[in-house]
Amino acid sequence: MQLPVAEPAELRRHTVALLRQHRAGLTSAVVLHGLAALAGLAGPWLLGTLVDGVTRGTTVDAIDRAVLLLVGAVLAQAVLTRFARRTAMVLGETVFAELRERFVSTVTRLPLSTVERAGTGDLVARMTNDIDRVQYTVRFGVPRLLVTAATVVLTLVAAALTDALVALGLLAGVPLLVTITRWYLRRAAPAYLRESAAYSRLNGTITESVEGARTVDALGLGARRRSRVDDDLREAFDAERATLRLRTILFPGVDIAFLLPVVAVLIWGAHLVSTGSATVGEVTTITLYAVQVIPIIGELIFWLDEIQVGGTSLARIVGVQGVPPDRSAGTARPADEQVVGRGVRYAYRPGHDVLHGIDLTLRVGERLAVVGPSGAGKSTLGRMLAGVHPPTGGRVDVGGVPLVDLPLDELRGHVALVTQEHHVFVGTVADNLRLARTGASDDELVGALRAVDAWGWVRALPDGLVTAVGSGGTVLSPAQAQQLALARLVLLDPHTLVLDEATSLLDPRAARHLERSLSAVLQGRTVVAIAHRLHTAHDADRVAVVDAGRITEIGPHDALVAAGGDYAALWHSWQSD
Repeated sequence: MQLPVAEPAELRRHTVALLRQHRAGLTSAVVLHGLAALAGLAGPWLLGTLVDGVTRGTTVDAIDRAVLLLVGAVLAQAVLTRFARRTAMVLGETVFAELRERFVSTVTRLPLSTVERAGTGDLVARMTNDIDRVQYTVRFGVPRLLVTAATVVLTLVAAALTDALVALGLLAGVPLLVTITRWYLRRAAPAYLRESAAYSRLNGTITESVEGARTVDALGLGARRRSRVDDDLREAFDAERATLRLRTILFPGVDIAFLLPVVAVLIWGAHLVSTGSATVGEVTTITLYAVQVIPIIGELIFWLDEIQVGGTSLARIVGVQGVPPDRSAGTARPADEQVVGRGVRYAYRPGHDVLHGIDLTLRVGERLAVVGPSGAGKSTLGRMLAGVHPPTGGRVDVGGVPLVDLPLDELRGHVALVTQEHHVFVGTVADNLRLARTGASDDELVGALRAVDAWGWVRALPDGLVTAVGSGGTVLSPAQAQQLALARLVLLDPHTLVLDEATSLLDPRAARHLERSLSAVLQGRTVVAIAHRLHTAHDADRVAVVDAGRITEIGPHDALVAAGGDYAALWHSWQSD
C-alpha cells in the first residue's frame, strides 16, 4: 500500500490558496523583478536610438546623454534585481517553512495503522526527497517562473512599441515552442510520479534490509533481498531514463525555437528597411530584444521542468492530508477504569485475520502477562488493548466506551503502550521526557527517572537533564533509550499500561532489576505485560497464553503449570535453558 497522491484539481486549489495567503510578498517580488526587467529593456532601445541617430546625424552631447542613460539603466537594474531576489528568497523561505510545518503536523496525526501498512519507504521518501524538491522549487522556482514570464511579456510589449511590424519576426519560434512544450507537459507529470514512486520503493527496500540485516543473515535471505533491490534499482533506472528522454526532446526543440526569432527578425527587418518601412535602429533594437530574451525563455523552460518535478513532489506531500482517519471521537466518557475486549478480531489484510474473536476482561489493578510463540498475535493483541488500531471485528472498551471513540489525547490518559521499539528525539533529556507531560517540573522528571532506575546514568551525563541527546548529541545505548521511553510512561500516568517486551533490550539481570523498580510505580495500575522472559509471567496475577491468534489458556501461574498444558511446556522449557 502506498500513501495517496493529490489529484491535479486538489493540488491547484492548494497551490492557489498558498499563493493567495502570501499575496503581499509575491506581489512585491513580481513588481520589483518587473521594474528590473523594464530597466533591462532600456539598453537595446538606447542602442537602437544611437544607430538611428548616427545614421541621420547626431551630436556628441546626444551620444553622451544616451551613454549616461544606459549606465543609469544598468545600475538601476542591478539595484532592483538585488532587492527583488532578496524579496523572492524571503518569500520562498516563508512559504517553505509553512509547508514543512504543515507536513510534519499532518504526519504526526496519521493513523498508525495506515503508516504501518504503507511501510517506511514511502513516508521517508516524502519527508526527505519530496520535501527537498519542493524546498528548491518554492525558494527559487516560483519567483523565477513569475519573473521570467513577466520579462518575456514586457520584452514583447517593448518590441511592439518600437515597431510592431518588425516585432512580428519575434513570433517565428512560437508554433514550435508551444507544440513541444505542450507535448512535454502532457507526459511530464506521470513520468515524474513514476520516478518518485520508484525511489520510494527503493528507499523502503534498502531501509528494511539494513534494519533487518541480522534477520536476513540468520534466515539466509541475502540473495532474495539483493534480487529485490536489483529489481527496484532497475525500475528506478527505467523511470529516470523516461524523464531524461522527455528532456532530451524538450531542450533541443526549445533551442531551435530560440534561434528562429533572431533569424526571422534579421531577414524580415532587412526586407522592411529596404522598402523604407522600418529603420536600421528599430531592427537593431528588436534584434537585441530577441537575443536578450533567449536566455530568459531558456530559464522559463528550465523552471517549467523543475516545477513539474516540484509539483509532483508537492502532490505527494499534499496527498498525505487525504489519508482518512481510522476513528472518530464520540461524546461518551468512561464510567470506570476496566478494560474489556469482546470478540476482538484484526486483519492486516482483508480476509486474513491474525486475531480470532478474543474475549478478555482486565481486572482493575491486576498484572496480566501475555506469553506465546513468535507470530502468535501477542503484539497485535496489545495494540488492540491500547487502542492503537481499531479492531476489524468486535470491540475493546474502557469503562463501557470503545477505546477508538475517545479523542487520542484522552485515550492516552487511560491506556498507554510502550513497545520494544524506541526513539530518542533531538533535544535535551528533559525535552524527551516532557513529550509525555509538557508542564512536568525537574523534580518530577527526576522522580520518573528514579522509577525506571535511570537517574544514575542521567545524573552522570555532562549536563544532567539538559544534556543534548539524539542526532548530533550524546549517544544513548538502546537500553538507555528504552529507559527514557519507560520514564515518559511514568510521567504520562495512565491507569492501564501495555508493555510489549518493553525491557527486551536490557540484559536479563538489568531487566529484572528494572521490572522490580517499576513494580512500585505500577502499584494499583492495570498492567498487560507481553513478554518472552517468563519470570514476568511468574510474578503476574494471571497469565494468558496466545497461540495462532487465540487465547488458549488463562489463569494464575501455578494453576497453569499444574494443568500441564501449553504454558507448563513453555515454563519447563524456559527453566531448562
